[in-house]
Amino acid sequence: MNDELHARAVDTFIEAANASDPERRAALLGRALTDDIVFWGPLGRGVGREAVEDFISEVVQRHPSGACRMVRTTRVDAPDEWARYGWRYESATGEALLSGMDTIHVTPEGGIDEIVVFAGPLT
Repeated sequence: MNDELHARAVDTFIEAANASDPERRAALLGRALTDDIVFWGPLGRGVGREAVEDFISEVVQRHPSGACRMVRTTRVDAPDEWARYGWRYESATGEALLSGMDTIHVTPEGGIDEIVVFAGPLT
């Protein structure tokens, strides 16, 4: 495994989170995630690509501030099959609304099969 493979999967996932068209989002998630992905998000645990798609549609895409986007803020650090990266959720004007770090597990084929979301600063 290498950082480039992980970064490609992460960037495709973030592109999917920012896609407003549901068909494009589904296609991008199909490239980035395995069918049986385990997603540990701020609202709990979900299994399957549909759970991730539902989270994006219902939480990320419907923010009260209007059009928002996810941005990767760090390089993807991938010591082996696990990786981590920083992110920011920002308004259309670039105002940071939330930031955090995700830890992911990537299969040898390059699909993310587990995401653990850590949102907000550690205090």
